Amino acid sequence: MDYPSGVKVYNAYSPRGRDIYWDNLRRLHEFGMDGWWMDSTEPDHYDGNMDFETGAGTFRKVRGAYPLLTVGGVYDHQLACDSTKRVFILTRSGWVGQQRYGCNVWTGDVASSWDMLRKQIPAHLNFTMTGNPNVNSDLGGFFCGSYNTNGKKAYDNPLFRELTVRWTQLGVFTPMMRSHGADCPREIYYFGKKGEPVYDALEEAIRLRYALLPYIYSLSWDVTSGRSSFMRALVMDFPSDKKGHDCASEFMFGKSLLVAPVLNACYTPETVIDIDENSGWDRKTAENELVADNVDFMVPHKVSVYLPAGTSWCDFTTGKKYKGGTTVEISATIKTIPVFARAGSIIPLGPDVQYAAEKPWNDLEVRVYPGADGEFTLYEDEGDNYNYQKGMYSTIAMTFDNGKKTLTINDREGAFPGMLESRTFRVKDMSTGSVYNVDYKGEKTSVRFDR
Repeated sequence: MDYPSGVKVYNAYSPRGRDIYWDNLRRLHEFGMDGWWMDSTEPDHYDGNMDFETGAGTFRKVRGAYPLLTVGGVYDHQLACDSTKRVFILTRSGWVGQQRYGCNVWTGDVASSWDMLRKQIPAHLNFTMTGNPNVNSDLGGFFCGSYNTNGKKAYDNPLFRELTVRWTQLGVFTPMMRSHGADCPREIYYFGKKGEPVYDALEEAIRLRYALLPYIYSLSWDVTSGRSSFMRALVMDFPSDKKGHDCASEFMFGKSLLVAPVLNACYTPETVIDIDENSGWDRKTAENELVADNVDFMVPHKVSVYLPAGTSWCDFTTGKKYKGGTTVEISATIKTIPVFARAGSIIPLGPDVQYAAEKPWNDLEVRVYPGADGEFTLYEDEGDNYNYQKGMYSTIAMTFDNGKKTLTINDREGAFPGMLESRTFRVKDMSTGSVYNVDYKGEKTSVRFDR
């Protein structure tokens, strides 16, 4: 019972039990906290009587629903106390239906290894296809003690640096992006300094995540209102393409972006790390030889990406067009994240910020990738309450006519307190690089691209 700090379960199946649980959390909520990290709501390491009566059957029979009821109890109680702040819960455990309780489930205390990085994509996709779209992982893996070598922390080890960069690049395109782990600090400034490849690669990934917030937030509305998902297995959007049926290394992020993260070591040895939870937590990892010297992370190498059939694809950054149903090779360095936009995609990008709400979205770049007709709906609301459930939100539908090379920004629908009445859209034709500034005041307008 002392592993790691004492674990006991309560009767989450009883309304009274959930009341008591909340009574112990209420004082924390009153501090004005933004969210809960409930961690192991399995329950974790329970060795008691599996046959005790819960009121819903024996614990043995209903154990799987424990996280659903525990998380749901916190959600219901907080919402009853205060509806001005959205409930947010990070937890290690999930059950069917748990997405309705404002929770995001992560994949647990995984080892910092390339094999474990590769396993994150199928784990995320399989979890998503249970109907729960909210999933994430510890960027860089949780247990990185194997990279603490020669008296130095893992963040100084090129092997761990390369792994952390690639895991972070994957994290840009997951529902929640968060760096966390044991055995060494994870802040970006431990991984070098500006102008150095590893630091710059991490910074670029973080800035890209912030830039994508208008796309991600609009996608969140599609998840909420249209029962969609963030991460999508290729079979979900390209069911007739058999090559994508068992693809474990690529996925769609929303319905517009194909993401194919680099999942293999290209600059350092890919050493097999065998570690489990017990050996990780005992913190007795011995010094080892997981080291590398004189690594040039900017040497280009080739990365293969399969582009699903049924559409053409455009490089997310350059706009270069590729044929679907083919495997392409691209040149990559440590900074490269292979991402492709489906032809016809409309992708809004936000301002360069240090935190999500630092700047208003009054000057968005709207990237258009010609090659097919397309559509996108920009969603906005107050950001941190439940007024959207009362209709207090706005949507701006955008459509692209590929034949006429025309983007139409339709009338704004709806309103909410603090809404931008006017703004600028910097529309960018990704096939030519041309930019068209549009002053938008909520009324329908069109932009015709130069042919």
